[in-house]
Amino acid sequence: MPHEGNLLQAAVVFLLAAVLIVPLAKRLQLGAVLGYLFAGVIIGPSVLGLIDNPQSVANISELGVVLLLFIIGLELSPRRLWVMRKSVFGVGLAQVLLTGTVIGVVALWGFGQPLNTAVVLGLGLALSSTAFGLQSLAERKELTSPHGRLAFAILLFQDIAAIPLIAMVPLLAGGDHSTTASEDLNHVLQVLFSIAVVVIGGRYLLRPVFRVVTKAALPEVSTATALLVVIGTAWLMELAGISMALGAFLAGLLLADSEYRHELEAQIEPFKGLLLGLFFISVGMGANLSLLLSTPFAVLGLTLLLIAIKLPMLFIVGRLAGGLKTVSAIRLGIVLAAGGEFAFVVFKIGRDHGLFAAELHDLLVLTITLSMAVTPALLLVCARLDSPKVQPVEVPEKFREIDTDAPRVVIAGMGRMGQIVARILRAQNIKFVALDTSVETIELSRSFGGVPVFYGDPMRPEILNAAKVGEAEYFVIATDDPDTNIKTAELVRKLYPHMKIIARARNRQHVHRLMDVGAHAVRETFYSSLEMSRQTLIGLGLTQAQADARIKRFKQHDEEVLEAQHAVYDDAVKVMQTAQEARVELARLFESDQLQEQASKN
Repeated sequence: MPHEGNLLQAAVVFLLAAVLIVPLAKRLQLGAVLGYLFAGVIIGPSVLGLIDNPQSVANISELGVVLLLFIIGLELSPRRLWVMRKSVFGVGLAQVLLTGTVIGVVALWGFGQPLNTAVVLGLGLALSSTAFGLQSLAERKELTSPHGRLAFAILLFQDIAAIPLIAMVPLLAGGDHSTTASEDLNHVLQVLFSIAVVVIGGRYLLRPVFRVVTKAALPEVSTATALLVVIGTAWLMELAGISMALGAFLAGLLLADSEYRHELEAQIEPFKGLLLGLFFISVGMGANLSLLLSTPFAVLGLTLLLIAIKLPMLFIVGRLAGGLKTVSAIRLGIVLAAGGEFAFVVFKIGRDHGLFAAELHDLLVLTITLSMAVTPALLLVCARLDSPKVQPVEVPEKFREIDTDAPRVVIAGMGRMGQIVARILRAQNIKFVALDTSVETIELSRSFGGVPVFYGDPMRPEILNAAKVGEAEYFVIATDDPDTNIKTAELVRKLYPHMKIIARARNRQHVHRLMDVGAHAVRETFYSSLEMSRQTLIGLGLTQAQADARIKRFKQHDEEVLEAQHAVYDDAVKVMQTAQEARVELARLFESDQLQEQASKN
């Protein structure tokens, strides 16, 4: 059992718990945050007792929150905030105030808490988990959905709101009222001086420093400088009696438009992820599981009450302020109904300043943790009850009516590849019709002057018939979705057996499946890769003729191997065997070409 002083053993315990439990939690679709919390619970005093004193790592783990707020500040450039101002400051503010007020009133009147405690409880529990919410949306590919975009805006405002809330908790807690007016004035001046130092330093000092460090071209010094900026600013703010988190946030905000922003983010991100994980582990270690055994109804009741309050509030805000459909508003409520990581920070500060009793703090931490644990199950239930339906796209009638002469070529998909094909055909005065399912793409294509592109799904027979595919000679499939390309090729081959099909393929497996339906497959990156290789060979000293010969040899050889592998592409062992044989054969061919070149010179 590692002792408090044995940091090496403690580090091994933390890392081993994270490595074993977090991937398992992600595999179970519980998310990394829950994985870290569960890891902390398991190694903490409540279960295995591998770490006796969770407080021993609290100071180091709080750096994770400090670095998180610095990254948030970096991402909040004034221009980005201006674009999202209505969603962030309108819907986000409405959510925090409405939810915070309801929870605060329940705490004040329902549970008899003092007013200052009720305010902190309401606002703290109104916040949701940024890490947990965004990860849940990303795993389900819902970040670009209506409720996903609104959830991001609300979380953005909550991250901003957490800064003044963290700074406000000590003031609400009261403190020493025996200070004189001069001491109060002195403290205010210290705060203003510290903020001025951060602002002036961020504007006029940091950029020259980063310029010198960048010219030194030493990665370790660049990393040290980035950490110095964040930790130094946080330390300065703490000396002035302000939250470390506020200092880190200000530093990030001041550097949001800096040319070194991406370098800073890249240097800080690994430390932020590791230390934030340590913070969640320390929270899990501090979870008092004995409360779940001694007062299970209180813990479970508070968890259900939290979700029962936040979910309807989020639904109302999403529907009325965010303009979401009913199902999207429900999904928004489920994603953000749990408590958040900043609530852990806020309540810990409240406990340290005597705002909460230790038992109430433990109860709140356990409630937030359980609310996070319930969220994945709620998302699965929601997905079962109402699978997402494709919303009908409002398409102008002029885009739907496919009114054209008999084309020689039909193009499905007017993305990057489809546009190039269309431009070449148009330059050759070859009649074609293009189909796409994106109104924006159709509008863009038509803005270049009468391009015959229409709205239509190429996997619908009636659309193909309206586009007069039966009278065309070639059907070019250029969409960026491999499955769509394969299904379209199968349908076209079934309906129009005589049609010559040329289809875009992402990799060799897609080539084989397209070949199965008689389509000529073109790998989307194959020819650009050959050209890059040719330019590289010339740069390395080969003549243009030699480079052209090597590329020609490779292309011919690769096409022969691809043809041979088509007969066995569903057998992984045989595909691997043919690939190994092909590498040896290609090396032999290149060596033979070099010998012939040398012989011809002699």
